[in-house]
Amino acid sequence: MENEVKVDHTEETTEKVSKNFIELEIEKDLAEGVYDTVHTRFPPEPNGYLHIGHAKSIILNYGLAQKYGGKFNMRFDDTNPTKEKTEFVESIKQDIAWLGADWEDRLFFASDYFDQMYEGAVKLIKKGKAYVSDLSAEEIREYRGTLTEPGKKDPYSDRSIEENLDLFERMKNGEFEDGSKVLRAKIDMASPNINMRDPIIYRVAHMHHHNTGDKWCIYPMYDFAHPIEDAIEGITHSICTLEFEDHRPLYDWVVRELEYPHPPRQIEFAKMYLTNVVTGKRYIKKLVEDGIVDGWDDPRLVSIAALRRRGFTPESIRKFVELCGISKANASADYAMLEYCLRDDLKLKKSRMMAVLDPIKLVIDNYPEGQTEMLPAANNMENPELGEHEVPFERELYIERDDFMEEPPKKYFRLFPGNEVRLMHAYFVKCVGFEKDENGKVTVVHCTYDPATKAGSGFSERKVKGTIHWVPVHSAIKVKTRLYENIIDEEKGVYNEDGSLNLNPNSLTELDNCYVEPAIRGAKAYDSFQFVRNGFFCVDYKDSTDEELVFNRIVSLKSSFKLPK
Repeated sequence: MENEVKVDHTEETTEKVSKNFIELEIEKDLAEGVYDTVHTRFPPEPNGYLHIGHAKSIILNYGLAQKYGGKFNMRFDDTNPTKEKTEFVESIKQDIAWLGADWEDRLFFASDYFDQMYEGAVKLIKKGKAYVSDLSAEEIREYRGTLTEPGKKDPYSDRSIEENLDLFERMKNGEFEDGSKVLRAKIDMASPNINMRDPIIYRVAHMHHHNTGDKWCIYPMYDFAHPIEDAIEGITHSICTLEFEDHRPLYDWVVRELEYPHPPRQIEFAKMYLTNVVTGKRYIKKLVEDGIVDGWDDPRLVSIAALRRRGFTPESIRKFVELCGISKANASADYAMLEYCLRDDLKLKKSRMMAVLDPIKLVIDNYPEGQTEMLPAANNMENPELGEHEVPFERELYIERDDFMEEPPKKYFRLFPGNEVRLMHAYFVKCVGFEKDENGKVTVVHCTYDPATKAGSGFSERKVKGTIHWVPVHSAIKVKTRLYENIIDEEKGVYNEDGSLNLNPNSLTELDNCYVEPAIRGAKAYDSFQFVRNGFFCVDYKDSTDEELVFNRIVSLKSSFKLPK
């Protein structure tokens, strides 16, 4: 949902600037003096790797703070030690920094506020707004009611303030087993909003915490902890995804009952969904455990770590988020649009190299044996500022196997017996023969070249319809490449009838006998290039070595996706 407002830049000129509904609400709050600044946060739970959907929230929250000259907090909502790991904390910090969100010295943990949360719970007990319950989890669900039927009064809700204070302290001191007691907010068991029916705000859990160790054996629930964290940090606008809309009355209740002087305001927006991708932690964990992918950063996944490993750029993801927009209505974006944003970002940034992924030898019979000449090659035809490099040309070359056919179909303009093509950056060559092995497979193509046709010479006596790329046999660098398709079989949908994932058996193709021109030498992890005709490729940080580079194909060169007008 976007609205257009007019902003005067000069007395003479008026421009239309599109603002999303969150920006309009923030500007209204600032204009009315509700807040005198803007302070946002990104609050992930450190129980897994972030994915492309989280990027929208990161970019939105950081962008709002930047736009209005405010502050941005990086805060881990680490209130559930059963699923949290330091590994996830470190990966999330790396992801957010890579996306360009700078939290400077504003890194926080919800667990830093456990003392204040405990004090807040005690305050609610003293106000008669919280009580200790002995109901089991099953009984609490039963007493809670349904969406159409009100809940029933908890039989322990009439305990005295003194008894509740004593029991809650004993919970903290470790006297009770996990699940034996909980602290509930005392609100309204008949509320039409099921989240307000005396929600649990503390539970007993004898668990080691990654940040606080064994200090606590009771932990706050997310819906209780989150508004307290926001209030303590001075967050003005708590930007959440749409599923928290029904939780907003509880958010407001907590900050009101705890009497914070400048309560934050929660605003919800729609999540960003991508078609035919896997984002569920449960499914990704199984893919990792079953060895179908090689980790949470496998390039076939859409975790931010996986996208970074594959060769995506922060700029392309920010562009994608911008195109998707901010709205109140859930919608799905086509994965092809993400790839469009990626190609658009890479095309002017990356050097173009010749690489042969399925090689066949080409011998130029009339080129002098032992001779090598250095030919100039532009690094990027669309961006002259990237300069040029030289590629060695010699008698024996590698070309792509599908650039030669013994019996070609119509409109095949590459090499076949008697046909002439241009070798990119080099000469015209004409096919004069070929060799086969005992299985009938072509192993060598023989050509002759015309020295007068050297690229840049101005030769114009005849034209050729085909141009093919190549690499020199004796100085090319042997590499491995990985070609990817969607890990989900797009024609069958994401899930099978039994709830399992509909996996694409062709999601990964590994090629071990590939050759790249020698200018690639010295490439390091995450360096990326355009390989002529084959797509954009990135050096894999995990499996590449000094002896052998491994390249992940980031994206192919062509797309059927068109931006809507």
